[in-house]
Amino acid sequence: MKPQVSDAWDNTKDDPTRPVELILGGNDFTSITEKVSDIVLERKTPRAWYLAFFATAGLTGVMFLMIAWLFIRGVGVWGLNNPVGWAWDITNFVFWVGIGHAGTLISAILFLLRQKWRTSINRFAEAMTIFAVVCAGIFPGIHVGRVWVVYWLFPLPNNQAMWPNFRSPLLWDVFAVGTYMTVSLLFWYTGMVPDLATLRDRSKTRIQQAIYGFLALGWRNSHRHWHRYEKAYLLLAGLATPLVLSVHSVVSFDFATSQIPGWHTAIFPPYFVAGAVFSGFAMVGTILIPARKWFGLEQIITKHHLENMNKIILATGSMVGFAYATEFFIAWYSGNPNESFAFINRAFGPYAWAYWTMVTCNVITPQLFWFKKLRTNLLVMWIMYIFVNIGMWFERFVIIVSSLSRDFLPSAWAYFRPTPVDILTFVGSFGLFFTLVLLFIRFLPMIAMAEVKTVMPIADAHSGERRSVGDYHGDIPAHIRDGGDR
Repeated sequence: MKPQVSDAWDNTKDDPTRPVELILGGNDFTSITEKVSDIVLERKTPRAWYLAFFATAGLTGVMFLMIAWLFIRGVGVWGLNNPVGWAWDITNFVFWVGIGHAGTLISAILFLLRQKWRTSINRFAEAMTIFAVVCAGIFPGIHVGRVWVVYWLFPLPNNQAMWPNFRSPLLWDVFAVGTYMTVSLLFWYTGMVPDLATLRDRSKTRIQQAIYGFLALGWRNSHRHWHRYEKAYLLLAGLATPLVLSVHSVVSFDFATSQIPGWHTAIFPPYFVAGAVFSGFAMVGTILIPARKWFGLEQIITKHHLENMNKIILATGSMVGFAYATEFFIAWYSGNPNESFAFINRAFGPYAWAYWTMVTCNVITPQLFWFKKLRTNLLVMWIMYIFVNIGMWFERFVIIVSSLSRDFLPSAWAYFRPTPVDILTFVGSFGLFFTLVLLFIRFLPMIAMAEVKTVMPIADAHSGERRSVGDYHGDIPAHIRDGGDR
């Protein structure tokens, strides 16, 4: 009889005499495979999924309608003015790029640090990275004005002997985001190959067998396949790790290399990276909590996983708060009146409402995670994730719009007001993101089955009650069955 799924199990209680149980409920290899693969292969698509899909697809359609209207009428349909030449477009771009950072950090950096708790959440986080970068890539392409020549951003050989300006941060964004997308996609797909083979072997229709068989690349669970898979995964993790630091650092150069007061500061690269990880983990948690409940995955994605995520959110949120304070100190210490005014204007000027919303959501609310009762309470942590997502969008808005609206010349100051096209394009980007998430949940394994099995007691030679492999039934990964790497 299968163990009943219940949230009563709590593996967040500290016991220094015992290792933390990452997988609860007495699961074995077979039950893990069944719980994850049945979501894709066996369960009938719930009506709620269709309702959510049509709602998000509708929002996606609205976004593309707004983009089409932008192409027809030009960037004047946005609320841009002089001097606010960048507004919600670049705000949305930086926001979505930041969302994608948690997946790479969980998959690459925590993998290299041998953090076993990552195995239950890394697949979901990697998928969100891909989808967030897709959303982010839309905005630089549509904000350039003459979108029909946007391909000039790429250094393509041409008869005109014209090349993009390699000193432009806009071009740096193209290379940074393009590289990040490529490596993240490879990393995500490589890690999914063993699980795609599991779906292939469990499929009951020819179409499913053909599709998953094609995607599985001939995986046969042999020792040779596992050896090459683990080597490729390690190499991609090493390649992706610097990207966590470099991509958002390059994005921050869009601002730091200019002379605009409030932008021209050396703290932006680490500040942006900490903020990206902060917002990325919050978005992962925002979707992970309802997903684990709806699909009965509380035994695999446990409170311990969520608590560890909350600790990272607390740490990065504190870093972001320190960066906010450092900005004010540097502005004062520099003795530059323009810099000092820029930050005083943020806190007490016409955009003060946005600034204090940002501070409340990003600095004050995450401090609740100092208390164990709160950082292990599902409702509290989900509300905190929403606040962090709101605060991080406002952070990008404050940096971009408040600095541009009041620069060097008081005669050129202007207040930015978004138009319905701005708002609907932004809301539509969430529609695209959640549409991709829903498709991922329905057709691909949302949990890395092969990796989760490696952190179960049977895979640990030093577990308390040692049983033989023969005591377990099901599809045992070859690298465990054969005694590990050779």
